[in-house]
Amino acid sequence: MLYTIIKALHIIFMVSYFAGIFYLVRIFVYYKDTDDFQEEKKKILREQYVFMARRLWNIITVPAGIIMTVCGLTMVFLNFGLMKMPWFHLKLTFLFGLAFFHYWAWKKLNFIKKLDGETLSTSNMKLRQINEIATFILFLVVFTVILKSAVIEYWWQLISGFFALVFLIMMTVKLVNRGKGKKAR
Repeated sequence: MLYTIIKALHIIFMVSYFAGIFYLVRIFVYYKDTDDFQEEKKKILREQYVFMARRLWNIITVPAGIIMTVCGLTMVFLNFGLMKMPWFHLKLTFLFGLAFFHYWAWKKLNFIKKLDGETLSTSNMKLRQINEIATFILFLVVFTVILKSAVIEYWWQLISGFFALVFLIMMTVKLVNRGKGKKAR
């Protein structure tokens, strides 16, 4: 029963963590969107976005990430047999990728806080595409956990499907944002 409760908490805080990561990068996109605004409007919005990003990071994303990690490690401790499962090693690999993404988001947040109203060098389209990385990691982790050994047996079909999904999402992002280039503000 304890294991199941910890697993439920792990899933709940995973959802909270990913919500925070998804929205944080979206705030970076909104920050970049202000590049062509009038100075007064740009200054007000950028201060608000930095405030929102800082609160999101400190109140939701990091605490949820810590609780998610503690619950995950507790589950491994309670069921050390997981460490012998190939699918679990694959999941850990994807989680290392998530850790790198988390680090990138943290560095970008610290960079924005220090900008003092300056513009981001990363293009708007690149930020929108980067915003999808956490989505891809989420897909990989969830499919790995749900399919378990089938992931190892049918890895090439899953990888092919994943790359098709990545391509579809990237093209959708480009298509949706095609007309959002340089509008008069």
